[in-house]
Amino acid sequence: MKKSLRFGAAAIAAVATLSLASCGFGGSSGDSGDADGATTLDLLVPSYSDGTKANWETVIDGFEKANPDIKVKLEVQSWDNLEKVVSTKIQAGEAPDIYNGGPFAGFVGDELLYPTKDVVSEDTFSDFQESFIKNAEIDGTAYALPLIASARALFVNNALLDQAGVEAPTDWDSLLDAATKVSALGGGVAGYGMPLGSEEAQAEAAVWLWGGGGSFGDASEITIDTPENLAGAEQIKKMIDAGATQADPGSTQRSPLMDIFIQGKIGMQVGLPPTVGQIAEGNPDLDYSIVPIPTKDGSPFTLGVMDQLMAFQNDDDKKEAITKFFDYYYSADVYVPWVQAEGFLPVTKSGAEQLSGEEALKPFLDVLPDAQFYPSTNPQWSAADGAFKSLFGQIQTKPAQDVLTEIQAQVDAG
Repeated sequence: MKKSLRFGAAAIAAVATLSLASCGFGGSSGDSGDADGATTLDLLVPSYSDGTKANWETVIDGFEKANPDIKVKLEVQSWDNLEKVVSTKIQAGEAPDIYNGGPFAGFVGDELLYPTKDVVSEDTFSDFQESFIKNAEIDGTAYALPLIASARALFVNNALLDQAGVEAPTDWDSLLDAATKVSALGGGVAGYGMPLGSEEAQAEAAVWLWGGGGSFGDASEITIDTPENLAGAEQIKKMIDAGATQADPGSTQRSPLMDIFIQGKIGMQVGLPPTVGQIAEGNPDLDYSIVPIPTKDGSPFTLGVMDQLMAFQNDDDKKEAITKFFDYYYSADVYVPWVQAEGFLPVTKSGAEQLSGEEALKPFLDVLPDAQFYPSTNPQWSAADGAFKSLFGQIQTKPAQDVLTEIQAQVDAG
């Protein structure tokens, strides 16, 4: 895979089709060492792209040269197979020593994982973006290390905003004003692309509800029907009622809507890092910029998603070797090329600093410290996710309060 500071075509395709944090379990062999005395670490990972195996092999080769007494046994599985493979291994008492996956609360509940501070140096631990480490905590203790990140920002069609005589917005009032004026240009142009269809309604909802000071709850409680969330939901209705969005936002899906933005027919829409590559491929002449997502009061915010690395407590004799591997992997000169090759954003401060000169990535890197996350460690989150996808689009025609009440009721019902 092309290892450039830009998103290559293969990396873009990988990220565009990937659902981050979509997996759950892990497995591996239990031998602590080889006949020659070397310690063997079993590493189970999902395939993010066609280059994932080679990317990990590059890391492993460098690590084994620096640590000849440690061997790393790599196993790469598809996302579709990962959960089954890992579950089987755990049931057989063969959990991997190191595992790359998404949800991990079940492992913590079964006391299978090391607290991350037990398997990384203090220097490595302190290098992670605080917001990402916090998202890896259960009851105040981190049990997983952030691995890769994705964040969101507002893509702005500069030409359309110039025609409308407005600037890129920073808060809800300026967003409503700008989007309304862009929509008034006519010719099939929409001011703001608002995808509330089932594809990713929970994400667009988070942009607005969290941007108004709300949240979806935490590891212990899912909270949808709150006054703070109502502020964002009512702002959505203001946008729709003012004609500031595309037609029928309640049933519009994100991916096809972004295609319309790329074609130059939408003034503003929230997008992801891969959107940069999609624009380069689909409409390289598009005059656009990337700015932070406008919020109620203009305070910084982004919706973050991440996958993790975690270490299973198989054999305490391996703990030192695991620590050496994590410290090696997260060193900027090793970690940043791996992240670049896979087309994601780094979760470390040193990684963000190393890529800070990248114009295409900088808007996303700048907002990473302010990332907020879905409460994925809460067992009820899957029900909330489904409720948003099936019900939130009704906000186009129903009172905002009614929609939030219905989603909360579906979550509470399990």
